[in-house]
Amino acid sequence: MKQKISNKFTFPVGYTKFHKKQLFNFQLNRWYSMGYLPYEELQTLGRRVSDFKTWKIETKKLAEIALTHKKLVEAAFYFRAAEFYSLPEDDEKDILYENFSELFYKAFENENIEIHKVPYIDSFLHILRIPPTDNEKNKGTILLHGGFDSFIEEFYSMMKCFSEYGYEMIGFDGPGQGATLKNNGIAFDYQWEKPIKAILDYFQLEDVTLIGLSMGGWLCLRAAAFEKRIKRVIASGHVYDYYKIPPLIAQWLMNIFNNKFKNYSNSVALKQIKKGGMEGWKMSNLMYMTKIDVPMSAFDYAMQMNEKNLHSELVNQDVLILTGRNDHFIPYKLHDKQIKLLSNAKSLTDRVFTKHEHAQNHCQIGNFGLAIETMQKWIEEQ
Repeated sequence: MKQKISNKFTFPVGYTKFHKKQLFNFQLNRWYSMGYLPYEELQTLGRRVSDFKTWKIETKKLAEIALTHKKLVEAAFYFRAAEFYSLPEDDEKDILYENFSELFYKAFENENIEIHKVPYIDSFLHILRIPPTDNEKNKGTILLHGGFDSFIEEFYSMMKCFSEYGYEMIGFDGPGQGATLKNNGIAFDYQWEKPIKAILDYFQLEDVTLIGLSMGGWLCLRAAAFEKRIKRVIASGHVYDYYKIPPLIAQWLMNIFNNKFKNYSNSVALKQIKKGGMEGWKMSNLMYMTKIDVPMSAFDYAMQMNEKNLHSELVNQDVLILTGRNDHFIPYKLHDKQIKLLSNAKSLTDRVFTKHEHAQNHCQIGNFGLAIETMQKWIEEQ
């Protein structure tokens, strides 16, 4: 079953078992659900992948095949997939990113996409702007960003939908993300109100909706706490305190090892990175985006994304929280706590997506179109 909510993109409905390991399966579903990669090829790819090495080999192979058939969107996102699980020390990682970026913009060169460089610190934020399809019926401005591991280009299908609904879309790679990190050298900073201020000042905006996906949900709520030109905020797939994700016993152990056995913890983390599993990849990406070379120092910085620094009590705008009932990254038990913490919101709507809707996964991968529709209807209601 497919859901068409855009003139340009069709979003498939259903979370598919492309691979037995969630490490690979979720990412394959991610680019499929967002409308970029074909079902049959992903099924074949899933059978051929067993580790990071085969992942890179097989995704690059599909990228080259797509190129020979002039399927530029598919080629771009297969290169993106190859880059995704390439560790920072891989000399080919930057090349794969450049291949993705070049092909993405070539594939959509006839689309109305503006690229802006917004001054920030001593460099620039990477910005995509898409005007509303009908400029005379502009419904307002939406800012959009991702989280821990995304590029803003990946959300083009989403941005295109909102532009067709009548919104000016401004998507961006913030500090530690995409081209802002890779090309402009700006490391991650959880004080998200700072890049938001720069963007609002640059475009001279006073009344915007801000959407943050995945870890971006924490970041957008943090920004809303301090930047009141944000009038409506949507957080999808986030947690109010990243230290609270593991079970209590794991939190206790993390405290002990990080405080009393830091050298040992660093050694273990480096071995995990070399081994190439999910935990090793997460630590590697964390060090990459923060530009902190010591694993536990990068971890300590990330753990500042907590309840105290989020400042939920300062969020007094209209808020929409989107949660997957079976999100494999974020425990559902933390959903109600976040709702209670947003006690001063002007209005608060929470939407929990279920397996019946095929949207129970992280950021509604499996029914991404339903997430977009939910956001759009909520914004219009406000």
